[in-house]
Amino acid sequence: MITTDQKENRVNLTVFGEFTLADYKEFEEVVNYKIKFEGPVSLFFDLREMSGFTVDMALEELRFARSHAQDFARIAIVTDDQWVTWSAWLSQIFIDAKVRVFEDPSDAEAWLAGVESPVA
Repeated sequence: MITTDQKENRVNLTVFGEFTLADYKEFEEVVNYKIKFEGPVSLFFDLREMSGFTVDMALEELRFARSHAQDFARIAIVTDDQWVTWSAWLSQIFIDAKVRVFEDPSDAEAWLAGVESPVA
């Protein structure tokens, strides 16, 4: 299950439980709308409550990222999961955006707002 929230040029996504293809398609609709009417957007992924993801969702994420390589400004991912961190690092190959992983959502919020922390 997911929740999405939109702010100015940003989309927030929180995942609870398993992240499925249906969830990702819902997220894509929101992001595609924002991109169409507002241009490049920043993303805030809160994955602290995610218990896992389906293979078809992961494949869709790669396809979506490749087709929107120029449409993201910054992507902040909040998690303490090493596999998700590794996946975020790998996704940078496909997109032209700044991607950072955070353990603290406040740090992620500040970074998305353009406030750089002393530790990068």
